[in-house]
Amino acid sequence: MLQKILIANRGDIAIRVLRACKELEIKTVAVHSVVDENLMHVKLADESVCIGDNKATSSYLNMSAILSAAEITGADAIHPGVGFLSENASFAKIVEAHGITFIGPSSEHLTMMGDKITAKHTMESFGVPTVNGSAKVLESLAQALEIAEKIGYPVILKASSGGGGKGMKVAWNDEYLKSNFNLAKSEAKANFGDDRVYLEKYLTNPRHIEFQVIADKFGNVVSLGERECSIQRNNQKLMEEAPSTAITQEERETMGKLVTNALRQIGYVGVATVEFLYDNGKFYFMEVNPRLQVEHSVTEEITGIDIVKEQIRIASGEKLSFRQEDIKITGHAIEFRINAEDPKTFMPCPGTIEELYFPGGNGVRIDSHIHRGYTVPPYYDSLVAKVIIHSSERHLCLMKSAQALDELVIDGINTTADLHKNLVKHKDIINGQFDIHWLEKYIKTV
Repeated sequence: MLQKILIANRGDIAIRVLRACKELEIKTVAVHSVVDENLMHVKLADESVCIGDNKATSSYLNMSAILSAAEITGADAIHPGVGFLSENASFAKIVEAHGITFIGPSSEHLTMMGDKITAKHTMESFGVPTVNGSAKVLESLAQALEIAEKIGYPVILKASSGGGGKGMKVAWNDEYLKSNFNLAKSEAKANFGDDRVYLEKYLTNPRHIEFQVIADKFGNVVSLGERECSIQRNNQKLMEEAPSTAITQEERETMGKLVTNALRQIGYVGVATVEFLYDNGKFYFMEVNPRLQVEHSVTEEITGIDIVKEQIRIASGEKLSFRQEDIKITGHAIEFRINAEDPKTFMPCPGTIEELYFPGGNGVRIDSHIHRGYTVPPYYDSLVAKVIIHSSERHLCLMKSAQALDELVIDGINTTADLHKNLVKHKDIINGQFDIHWLEKYIKTV
């Protein structure tokens, strides 16, 4: 078992990793920026190191500072959490070269999955269904127009090294494609340092369904079921639930076998989320997220599996503690992302929390790093809490969610809590009648 883990992240995910380490009796090192010196995980960790000023590029993205902190404290592993350096193949390679365990997939697999075209072809070769589109990155606008004519509009341009909706542009006809081609490349370059883009058929009303997979070094690969992530804005998820009401048990098992087989074939080790668009009863591969996901919590609630602890055990060289036949889905879980944002304009809302009360009770879980008097800084992601609700079935889960959200108090800043209060009572949400564009349409009506 690993002896000391450096947590290269902040906020609720840093606390989540720290708690798992404590339960496994592993020493912890917290790294932090200047503004984060009083965060809860920094106070609870066995050691802490300031790695830079408030800008992420100077701290949580500062590879040399993080590696120096690991060497100074004698950490034998680094957990990157979510975001920041968690999918950075160069960072993982450097960590490996220093003889430190990177708690995540190998740098080779991060490179493979980081290139969306390579990932698509890899999964396609193992029978995973994909969206029709360009076979490789686009070399010119003329090539894009030729492919679009062949597969039919609408189409979507995507960044080859992208994710999170950055560098994505929908084209409804030739004129849209002409006006958005260079814009997509510019966004891709600005966000990922890589201006390569590719093109796919655009599905107009799909759902976003993803499968949580976990694999050890001994060829054991297990699917923990799927998550429904269709409630999103600008391709950013706001509410996730599991299981999805849109698919059947047969589809769940079929897709679970497909994704686990594909990851087994490439020798993948660690946790991964395989994301799909689901349209008219068919799945279309989008990407593999080769890391822990923010929404892993809902899967934990319905399976009883501690994904973070299992992730650490795998990185320590241990076998998975369960088999596919051991996985039983129990009840229903929903996660609400509480962001420090205006619930109507979605503008970031940094500031000081004056009053705070978190709901509780059976089936209510809060993952958060905030407290009364905490000042939300303007430098990082706006997520301040996750409210995760679990119940025996979806209707009861929604009722319990409504109560928990009514009890939640975060005064001093605006948050998305009020939006979620309205969502859980909307007939479309209650009836499961939504797709990935539903929320953006709803926002225009309120």
